[in-house]
Amino acid sequence: MRVLALLDGTLADPEAPLFRADDLGVMRGDGCFETILVVNREPRELGPHLDRMERSARLMQMPLPDRQAWERAGQAVIDAWPWDDEPEMGLKFVCTRGIDGGDGTPHGFAMGMDVGPETKRKRDHGVEVVTLDRGYPSDLMERAPWLLLSAKTLSYAVNMAALREAESRGADEVIFTSSDGVVLEGPTSTVVLAQGRKLLTTPPTSGVLQGTTQGALFRAAEAAGWETEVVNFPVSALFESDGVWLASSIRKITQVRAVDGASIKADEALHTDIAGLYESNY
Repeated sequence: MRVLALLDGTLADPEAPLFRADDLGVMRGDGCFETILVVNREPRELGPHLDRMERSARLMQMPLPDRQAWERAGQAVIDAWPWDDEPEMGLKFVCTRGIDGGDGTPHGFAMGMDVGPETKRKRDHGVEVVTLDRGYPSDLMERAPWLLLSAKTLSYAVNMAALREAESRGADEVIFTSSDGVVLEGPTSTVVLAQGRKLLTTPPTSGVLQGTTQGALFRAAEAAGWETEVVNFPVSALFESDGVWLASSIRKITQVRAVDGASIKADEALHTDIAGLYESNY
């Protein structure tokens, strides 16, 4: 199921051509995007997602249509979605730099997508991950801002290659590590650890995307009396912590059950508590 809307709020045929062949998003992956979970017509963390999209565009030095245009297009998709049949939807905002050699006018749209069975399986049963070296140190972002390490761009070829590598090793997901041994993030998720009554995640200054779902989880955890910390931690922490999760908009709070073929702590009661904290926001 797909529902497509343009930024003026009009619906478009999701099977009809939308991009020119010389659009820079097609030719170079030159653009940014966000994916938002919508449950029973209610988008989750819409404001933080739009904040992050604006930040990505600034890092890319790319103009972005105003927030009202994205809200209008998103609402058109939400209004057209068959909620009686599908109570959840992934709402995707996409913006490219426009056509090659054009005047710089960006090209954007909003699209609603099914939450597929594989995503639901990972939510329900957890995942096995492999750690893969991302090939740069954890302090590179400030020294090389042109690498766009903390921007959510359309250039996801490496991320998808990493997931194929995980599949070839019999795993479901990836946790990237830096060349100096710091845990970074998943290709499409944020890493969260539990150590006692403390939750930890890697700071965006290490070149990771700032997590909207992780942010919602930490907000609820702090309200419930948990301690939270945004700090670098080594790969060994994955094996020593009381629990490890991958947080992402569509997969929510997904429990990690094994890392590099070795089982780690995956307490069901703790997972229920952590997932419940996230859901308490809504």
